Amino acid sequence: MDHRFQVSLRGVIDLLSHHLYSSPGVYVRELLQNATDAIRARQLLEPGHAGTVRLELMEKQDGSPPTLLFTDDGVGLTEDEIHRFLATIGESSKREALEARRNDFIGQFGIGLLSCFMVCDELLVVTRSARGDGRTLEWRGRHDGTYAVRPSEHPLAQPGTQVFLVARPDMAQWFTAQRLRNLASHYGGLLPFPVHLTTDQGTERLDTSGVPWRREYDSASERRKALLAYGRELFDTDFVDCIPLRSTAGDVDGVAYVLPASPHFNSRQKHRVYLKHMLLSESAENLLPDWAFFVKCVVNANALRPTASRESFYEDDALAAARESLGQSLRGYLMELAREDPRALQRLIALHGLSVKALALDDDDFYRLIIHWLPFETSMGMMTLADYRRAHPVVRYTSTLDGFRQIAQVASAQGLCIINAAYTHDTSLLEKLPHAVQDVQVEPFTSADLPQSFEELTLDEREATFPLLRMAERVLAPFRCGAVVKKFYPAEVPTLYSADAEGAFRRDAERAREESDDLYAGVLDSVMAASGSEPAQLCFNLHNPVVRRLAAVADRDMLKLSVEMLYVQALLLGHHPLNAQEMVLLNQGLLGLISAHLGGDGGRGGEEGSGGAGPRGLH
Repeated sequence: MDHRFQVSLRGVIDLLSHHLYSSPGVYVRELLQNATDAIRARQLLEPGHAGTVRLELMEKQDGSPPTLLFTDDGVGLTEDEIHRFLATIGESSKREALEARRNDFIGQFGIGLLSCFMVCDELLVVTRSARGDGRTLEWRGRHDGTYAVRPSEHPLAQPGTQVFLVARPDMAQWFTAQRLRNLASHYGGLLPFPVHLTTDQGTERLDTSGVPWRREYDSASERRKALLAYGRELFDTDFVDCIPLRSTAGDVDGVAYVLPASPHFNSRQKHRVYLKHMLLSESAENLLPDWAFFVKCVVNANALRPTASRESFYEDDALAAARESLGQSLRGYLMELAREDPRALQRLIALHGLSVKALALDDDDFYRLIIHWLPFETSMGMMTLADYRRAHPVVRYTSTLDGFRQIAQVASAQGLCIINAAYTHDTSLLEKLPHAVQDVQVEPFTSADLPQSFEELTLDEREATFPLLRMAERVLAPFRCGAVVKKFYPAEVPTLYSADAEGAFRRDAERAREESDDLYAGVLDSVMAASGSEPAQLCFNLHNPVVRRLAAVADRDMLKLSVEMLYVQALLLGHHPLNAQEMVLLNQGLLGLISAHLGGDGGRGGEEGSGGAGPRGLH
């Protein structure tokens, strides 16, 4: 035997008030929406019908809760429609025509009127249908789920609907003149129908003079000025610029405002969106592409599907197409700036570089237009890619911050300009360059590439530094590090530690192995065994006075100690973490230097008569 679900109206109202709608004030929005849909439905029958919405607040002199009368001159309801649409949860008077005329109506779910039960215990609906027999009917619904329908004793002169709400005592704050004025203006300020509010102070019109971005202006500058003023009033922000938005997908139009400061790149802007000129949400997040976090927008959509709460858009193919189309509007704006006003584009890049870079990665045409305007940090300072390429035919970059720090000073001294591509998107942008732009050579650069640019020694210099080189090779062999002596600048740098990417990975794996258990250590041993990295290299700089004096040291113990300390110093200067063996080397080397210094001069602090080349070669 089949049974019907039993629905508790109290439970549904609790669900609406606590989980579906953002606040009790949405009852004004739902009534405005129903009135708007009723007027649009009547316009289908009578194309010349204009339509008006009226709110009248009737406050009692005895202090009892006020009554709100909500009136529209829309299509009205027949008796059959009253039973179907006012007393059936989930039914909508628009559903039958929805697929054929989706753009005509806002409501789709048949639950909007229930939002009124969040602020009152009883609803009285008086209605006369433009399609019926001319009778005026009353529907009285109560929050306990009961209702009654009967002919009205006060017939309406014209088709339309009146809704009477008596405020529940604990909800009277939602029925004040100022609150109603704010709510009706907030939700219905862009409606194409007049919205009037009558209080004991008189009658006033609440809707604005139309959609600001559709108005005619005397000039483009006047339009920009007016829209920026509208954005300032709407969002309380002085924006940098405004961008027109238009999408045939979803029938969306509006304006995007360029933020005056760059938000966090993971943030998503909350946009103000209208559905058929009724405010849908002030915090819609899914309207623009993810890269467009540098703008905040206000738009109206006529053909996008709202969620059940009508406070955001349903994620479907239509929304995806509209999002892509609005993204194209933003692309067009940036591309026009690149062609017509490069300085304005540079200012925008300085504010919102991450958005511009993300878009460039996503759009090849925009990439080719914008890439040479983008600034990059280099070993010779900040410069655009265009400036870089004018002076350096090969684009060289490092993809890590530590890698850049290791080579920046030395590379600059050798006349090498290396880009620091450790910032978000920079490596991907540079890797894309030879695929998007013809005749461009792009090369990753590491510290292992630096010694290739250093000056080689003469034959005499090689002979003089041979003892130092032989000692260095013996000392550094346990650390998988070779040694070489060259001449490079700046002269104050005595040594440079260099390793390729595989070598850097091997160092990290060795450090992890020292700190791991036996099982993980075995895994790391297998990884390191499969690694084909070249040995790292410690390059001594013969331009450095310490290295030149060290090459003349005859004391083998002092030479060994000095090489060890220069090796550790090179690791630290290159921002390479020390492993356990290197930490021991550092500690022992410091103690050895102290001991050698004290022993070499008899504790006299290095007086001139102490004799021998010994440790004095390090001072």
